[in-house]
Amino acid sequence: MSQDDEIFARLKRDHDKHRELLDRLLKTEGDTAERRSLFEELTRELKSHASAEEQALYSTMMRKPPTTDETRHSVAEHHEIEEALNDLAATDMSAGAWLHKFKDLDHDYRHHIDEEEEEHFPDFADHLDEKDREHMRGVFERRKKEEKAEAEVTPEAKEDAKE
Repeated sequence: MSQDDEIFARLKRDHDKHRELLDRLLKTEGDTAERRSLFEELTRELKSHASAEEQALYSTMMRKPPTTDETRHSVAEHHEIEEALNDLAATDMSAGAWLHKFKDLDHDYRHHIDEEEEEHFPDFADHLDEKDREHMRGVFERRKKEEKAEAEVTPEAKEDAKE
């Protein structure tokens, strides 16, 4: 792998881990310790990844006019995914609504990361110089670790779950 592709390969490794966690969660049933544990891991992973990605990649891409629209689109999707995670955490895992909401999240998140990998990352790579890449390499790992330590599984109460 060339150094030019390093940040994108690192982001894709996270995406692959997220796909695996989604697959494992889809195989769980009811309000079990396994489902709770996997959901907590997924939530911490997605929230920390999104925050670090925004601080490393998207903050850089916002300064490049040709990629501003793609960047805004992805950041908006990050916020929608975080809202869905918070709503899921506030929903009874044994209820059918939880699985329905989770399947919606699964679909939306897979669409998001496929779009990043197939469309955005290749386009972004054309607009980065070595200084940008160096900045992103330094910021992503540090921020992901910090964000993961602080990620909340849910700031909402069960009564706040959406119907």
